Amino acid sequence: MAGGGFTSGASGVEFEAKITPIVIISCIMAATGGLMFGYDVGVSGGVTSMPPFLKKFFPTVYRKTVEEKDLGSNYCKYDNQGLQLFTSSLYLAGLTATFFASYTTRRLGRRLTMLIAGFFFICGVVLNAAAQDLAMLIVGRILLGCGVGFANQAVPVFLSEIAPSRIRGALNILFQLNVTIGILFANLVNYGTNKIKGGWGWRLSLGLAGIPALLLTVGALLVVDTPNSLIERGRLEEGKAVLKKIRGTDNVEPEFLELVEASRVAKEVKHPFRNLLKRKNRPQLVISIALQIFQQFTGINAIMFYAPVLFNTVGFGSDAALYSAVITGAVNVLSTVVSIYSVDKLGRRLLLLEAGVQMFLSQVVIAVILGIKVKDDSNDLSKGFAVLVVVLVCTFVSSFAWSWGPLGWLIPSETFPLETRSAGQSVTVCVNLLFTFVIAQAFLSMLCHFKFGIFLFFSGWVLIMSVFVLFLVPETKNVPIEEMTERVWKQHWFWKRFIDDDYTADEKVANVSNGFDPASVL
Repeated sequence: MAGGGFTSGASGVEFEAKITPIVIISCIMAATGGLMFGYDVGVSGGVTSMPPFLKKFFPTVYRKTVEEKDLGSNYCKYDNQGLQLFTSSLYLAGLTATFFASYTTRRLGRRLTMLIAGFFFICGVVLNAAAQDLAMLIVGRILLGCGVGFANQAVPVFLSEIAPSRIRGALNILFQLNVTIGILFANLVNYGTNKIKGGWGWRLSLGLAGIPALLLTVGALLVVDTPNSLIERGRLEEGKAVLKKIRGTDNVEPEFLELVEASRVAKEVKHPFRNLLKRKNRPQLVISIALQIFQQFTGINAIMFYAPVLFNTVGFGSDAALYSAVITGAVNVLSTVVSIYSVDKLGRRLLLLEAGVQMFLSQVVIAVILGIKVKDDSNDLSKGFAVLVVVLVCTFVSSFAWSWGPLGWLIPSETFPLETRSAGQSVTVCVNLLFTFVIAQAFLSMLCHFKFGIFLFFSGWVLIMSVFVLFLVPETKNVPIEEMTERVWKQHWFWKRFIDDDYTADEKVANVSNGFDPASVL
């Protein structure tokens, strides 16, 4: 049953908007793009810790981890550029695909872009599951990466545009929730396929990615495109009809006119990427880029890609390592559910700041335990300490999952104005995938050289990003997308200087927390 309510417009008028079944279904279907992304993140760490997979594609690593397990450094046994390339090639391909996805999102619509992503995913899955050599494996990963680029471009924008503003945060986080479910599903699959005799379990792990790939493709065929996208492409009547359908009311004229006006302004912008560099778009651009860099430098993807490898390194057996990865995956899912309930109530800033404290402390304690207990060539980690490491990793993962995970995607997708939204989302995804690639390609080598200090490295970054949020990230909860300039950027103690307008200090808008102003305490 649809829930009633209103969303507010730029003029302060309340827009009527019910939470209709079509909105919920569209968002669930679209968010399966996150399921595919999550499965790809989770499955790579699991198969790279399976001996038959290593023996076929990475014999050097197989010798170090299985045949010569008592030789050399604990921290360096998985340090192999080819192995890292298997994981990271996906993100490099996604980064390139993002630029094409920006064009299709704008010109062909959000829905068709999601459909293209689905086809890339299916082709990549087929090649990976049937891989006979490393080249075939990498090409499959590259096609999956193209799918990730298209899906990550279209899905967050689709979710932000189709949702009523008061539940936009919760519906947008469906994307991140599906990422975490995908990771958990991959961990469970890896745990099961690792027990298959005959050494073909890894093929099943990689092949089961076809399930979320099909879900996304079918979902893209069934959902409606967003009113914003239809109006932007000149299909006004169709846009109005879809708006009535998703809002559950015929009284959509005020919101429709606001979307038409936003589209008119957007059409005047001939070069969205060039426009993105204008002074007035600096706040959104800086925050979006910073959030993506910081999201990767929390160390989360390092832990999620390589959880089984990491637990293996600190002394868990192969089975125990995969089992521990399943536990962290489950914590990831449950904590993202917490975010869905709290993001539109507590707000974005509070979640980011609380998580900063939790992530910092858990990483420092992990570093201390590993520094004392896990020596370079011997393993002293008792069962009690091993359990404590898993608990601390779960503490870290949970705080990330209700903060930097979903909000790193949510905040950029809701802050860019329509004229630069596709370009802005493109830059956001591109920067995210670039730094995901950097971390994925470098992590095992960093683990080899930094040893336990890798956790101190990431905790230092957590401290920096928390200070950034405290001073420079404004609160955006319950603010309609097309009103962000008036109600957020013009009110912020620092960012208001970049917005060209006859803004006066008396125009304060109530109920919007806009960052800690150091001048206020001087």
